Amino acid sequence: MLLKLHFAFVAALAGIAASAFIAAAAPDVAVAADIKVLAGSGVQPAMAEIIPQFEASSGHRVTFDYGTVGGMAQRVQNGESADVLIATASEIDALEKEGTVVTGRRDLGKTGVGIFVRKSAPRPDISSVEAFERAMLQATSIGWNDPAAGAPVSLYMIGLFERLGIADQMRAKTTTFTERTERFAAVARGAVQIGFNQISEILSAQGVDLAGPLPAAIQHYTVFSAGIVASSGHKDAARALIEFISSPAAQAILKAKGFDAP
Repeated sequence: MLLKLHFAFVAALAGIAASAFIAAAAPDVAVAADIKVLAGSGVQPAMAEIIPQFEASSGHRVTFDYGTVGGMAQRVQNGESADVLIATASEIDALEKEGTVVTGRRDLGKTGVGIFVRKSAPRPDISSVEAFERAMLQATSIGWNDPAAGAPVSLYMIGLFERLGIADQMRAKTTTFTERTERFAAVARGAVQIGFNQISEILSAQGVDLAGPLPAAIQHYTVFSAGIVASSGHKDAARALIEFISSPAAQAILKAKGFDAP
């Protein structure tokens, strides 16, 4: 009888120990979070490769909504629920100052303005500022994303044409893409001769070729930064995500996708 009680006691202890072990091993599943990210579309090609690695190693799930950096920042400022914002460094700074984003942004990388044409089409000579200006005046049509939506490349190019003194000539031949799907598709099918976008996006686009970056003297870089949205209910998971996408391994992927160190 005593022997039976002994075995029963040992079995009970084993059961308790097993339950404790399972409970200790389960936190990753228990605390797995659904992280919502609002991001400028310039990082989309890199994130498509980085995020599956983060999800596999962390147990968290990440959903992205991409658009112009200005549009994403505005949505956070308007109170949309999100955990992480990836926008320009200046936009993150402004939102930090007003308390919408937690202080301590992390810079991910910078990418310049690129010019693209239909795949296998002749590439314009943009080897110097003078050559670039000639190529623009000779172009039949150009296109860019809607500047009213906060597209940084378009806003910069409008100002650049003003400084070069060719704004009036370019205005009549400019197509504004209000639909994101058109930014590359219109050039790929030949409806627009020359497009402008961030190099990181052009490199992964279908049906177009990168003609080259803007000449160095007039190049403009967008620094992409990440910040935790102050109203996030998953700040620890958001912090883990930002640590991952700014790690050396992630930086190598960003570089391969057209980014330079921030």
